[in-house]
Amino acid sequence: MSDYLWFEGIPFPAIGFEKEILQEARDKFVIRDEDTVILTYPKSGTNWVIEMVCLIQTKGNPKWVQSVPVWDRSPWLETEEGYKILMKKEGPSLISSHLPFHLFPKSFFSSKAKVIYIIRNPRDILVSGYFFWCKTNLVKNPESLRTYFEWFLKGNGTTGDWKNHFTVAQAEAFDKVFKEKMAGFPTGLFPWE
Repeated sequence: MSDYLWFEGIPFPAIGFEKEILQEARDKFVIRDEDTVILTYPKSGTNWVIEMVCLIQTKGNPKWVQSVPVWDRSPWLETEEGYKILMKKEGPSLISSHLPFHLFPKSFFSSKAKVIYIIRNPRDILVSGYFFWCKTNLVKNPESLRTYFEWFLKGNGTTGDWKNHFTVAQAEAFDKVFKEKMAGFPTGLFPWE
C-alpha cells in the first residue's frame, strides 16, 4: 500500500493530496454557518447528490449544472485544487468531502452548517470502488476483486475504513434517529429487525 499518501493512519491517493492541506483543512479551514457539506465514503453516490443539490439551489434551472464542472460547483475540501477554490470562495459554499469525522475541519463542530451524509451499502461501494480504481492511476491497482475486498476489509481503501468513517457514538446516534424516523414501516424491511 505504498502507493498512497498516509495521513494520521488514513490512506489517500498520492496524486492531488498533500499532508499540509489535509492538516490545514482540519485545523484551520472555517466552515461557515451558511455552508452545505456533502460528506460520504468514496463511491457512495456523491456526484449524484451534488447534481441534485445544485439543481435544488437553482430551482431546477440546469444552466449552471450544465456549464460549470462539478469540482467547481462543489469543491473537494481535502484535495489540493478543491482547497484552493474553497479558500478563495465568498458566500455560501457547497463543499464535498470524503474525510472521516476525526479529520474533518474542527470549525464544523461549532458552526450551523448543513451536512448531507450519504450512506451506501458496503457491497455496492466495494464493487463500484474496485471498477473505478482499476481504471485510474491514482492508487495502486488492486489486480483482482479478491485483493480489493481484502484491502477494503482491512480499512485500506482510500480515506480509510468504511465501517469507521463514523465514530461508534455517531453511528449509534444515527441508528437511533434512523430507527425512530422509519418507525411504522412494515416489519422485516430493515436488517436490524
